[in-house]
Amino acid sequence: MKSSKLQGIYEQRKGRRRVLLTRNITPGKTVYDEKLIREGKIEYREWNPRKSKLAAFLMKGGNQVGIKEGYTVLYLGAAYGTTASHISDIVGNGGFVFALDFAPRVMRDLLFVCEERKNMAPLFFDANKPDEYKNKIARPVDVVYMDVAQKNQAEIFLKNVEMFLKPGGFCLLAVKARSIDVTKKPGVIFKEIRRKLEEKLIIVDYKTLEPFEMDHAMFVCKRRC
Repeated sequence: MKSSKLQGIYEQRKGRRRVLLTRNITPGKTVYDEKLIREGKIEYREWNPRKSKLAAFLMKGGNQVGIKEGYTVLYLGAAYGTTASHISDIVGNGGFVFALDFAPRVMRDLLFVCEERKNMAPLFFDANKPDEYKNKIARPVDVVYMDVAQKNQAEIFLKNVEMFLKPGGFCLLAVKARSIDVTKKPGVIFKEIRRKLEEKLIIVDYKTLEPFEMDHAMFVCKRRC
C-alpha cells in the first residue's frame, strides 16, 4: 500500500493491475460491495473505476482533483453515493460532503450512506435550481463536483460554481455526451463544453473516460480568484 500523488488516495499493485483505494472512515462497512483491505489498524476501500467516473479519471492519468482532507464539497448528482462516499473518505471527519440528487429512486440508498457517514448530508433538490437549496449549504465550498446527465450540463455546472465555489477553488464536471446530443460525435460535444467552461473558468485537466465509461469525459477546472 502506498500513497498516490493525490492526498487521501492510495494505490496498490495486484500483478499488472493498479488498484485505487481510500481510507475507510466507517471501518467494516461497505457502500457498494467494494473490497475492504486492512493493513495494520487501518482499513481501505477499493475504488472501482467502472462504478465511479472520478476513479476512472484517476486511472486515465488525472493528477489534479483539488479535494483534500478537511474540505467541504458540494456533490451534484450524488446518485447512490458511490463516488460521494470515497470523497467522504478523502475529506475525512474534519470535512463535509453535501450530496445532492433529485431522483426518488436513488434517495433511499443515498440516505443510508449518509446515515453511516457523519460527514455527509443528503439534499433532495434539482441541481438546475440552486436558489432553492442555497440556504442549506455553508458557503463558500472548497470544491464543486457534478455528475448530472442533463442536456444543459455546462450551464447547471457554471450556475452552481458561481453561487457556491470559493475563489480559486476546484470544480469537476463529468460530461455524458449522449445526454447532450445523440446526433453529434462525443468529441464534438466535448469541444463545445470546453469552450463554454473556458469563458468562466480555468481548465487544468481533461480526460475522456474510455474504457471505463464510453462517451464520457471529465473536466477539472479552477475558479478565477
